[in-house]
Amino acid sequence: MNLHEYQARELLGQFGLPYPAGQVATTPAEARRIAAEIGKPVVVKAQVLTGGRGKAGGVKLAKDADEAEQRATQILGMLIRGYVVRRVLITEVIDIARELYLGIVIDRQSQRPVLMASAAGGIDIEEVARQTPEKIMTVAIDPLLGLLEFQARQVGFKLELTPAQVRQFSTIALSLYKSFAGLDASLCEINPLVVRSDGNLQALDAKLSIDDNSLYRHPELAALRDPEAEDPFEREAREDGLSYVKLDGEVGCIVNGAGLAMATMDVIKLFGASPANFLDVGGGARAERVTLALRLILSDPKVKAVLFNIFGGITRCDEVAHGIVAARSQLEADVPIVVRLVGTNQEEGHRILRDAGLTAVTSMTEAAQSVVAALKGPGGVR
Repeated sequence: MNLHEYQARELLGQFGLPYPAGQVATTPAEARRIAAEIGKPVVVKAQVLTGGRGKAGGVKLAKDADEAEQRATQILGMLIRGYVVRRVLITEVIDIARELYLGIVIDRQSQRPVLMASAAGGIDIEEVARQTPEKIMTVAIDPLLGLLEFQARQVGFKLELTPAQVRQFSTIALSLYKSFAGLDASLCEINPLVVRSDGNLQALDAKLSIDDNSLYRHPELAALRDPEAEDPFEREAREDGLSYVKLDGEVGCIVNGAGLAMATMDVIKLFGASPANFLDVGGGARAERVTLALRLILSDPKVKAVLFNIFGGITRCDEVAHGIVAARSQLEADVPIVVRLVGTNQEEGHRILRDAGLTAVTSMTEAAQSVVAALKGPGGVR
């Protein structure tokens, strides 16, 4: 679950991260009031769950309250990468001498949190990683011991900070790790972490992603979710209890099992098409659940064909087949549907599918080839 910057600032501030004064506004009048209370030049920042706000015109400076109101009028309601701006953050302008990057993320290869820091702050860390990876420092964190002070200090010195600044950096890095662990985050990021003209360090931006699997422990965090800012397909999938991620392809995928879903997407690309989604229906795959999944897939206008890839272990293939046939009849799908069905009672499942006029196969290679052929057939995408 991704949080808005203003939400992340508030949460990280509770762990001692030093942020400048600021509040969120939903109207130009509120923006004017907040800027007047700050009493200094401010920056008006669009609050949307995507990057590239500055390039899109969603971050503007204002010298006083009147100008802050004008800037908010310009930004509120604008569209940034498909997201409507409904809130702006009004925060004090800081005189910046240097911009740094500081973040903590889960590294699946080392199976532990990793502290990342770079002197190239203020730009997308992904861009730094692609073009100049040597500028990024990483420190693996033992989950039993947590981030140790000497590790943070070493990073601070490598960033060429003064001894006084290294002490501040160490405090900030340790606080960031405490927030990362305390909030069950999968990502905590400050970009930029700046050195002010007076030599002190200040956190300016905040990016925070919470592990969805931990939200049962944090109902107060779950309440911060902004459904209006989420992708509508992913929001609907979450409400239906489906694991779904929207992609840019044209082949809708309905699979039981996350690993099998990843392999399915790979084999679709291998044969010349692109997956439209990741979707794991989980165990069972009964009629109701299959119907929900198929309705979600077909609501995406980019989907031109659908591939079911189901392995029936405890789940019986004939039950899955009945579910697919029922879902298809209810939704009156007019796109090609290919089903790979393997496991318990697969012969009966295949018979049910064939009787319903559906393509049923046992090989994942054949399934991918069939759906790509159907996709690129007469009237299909070429």
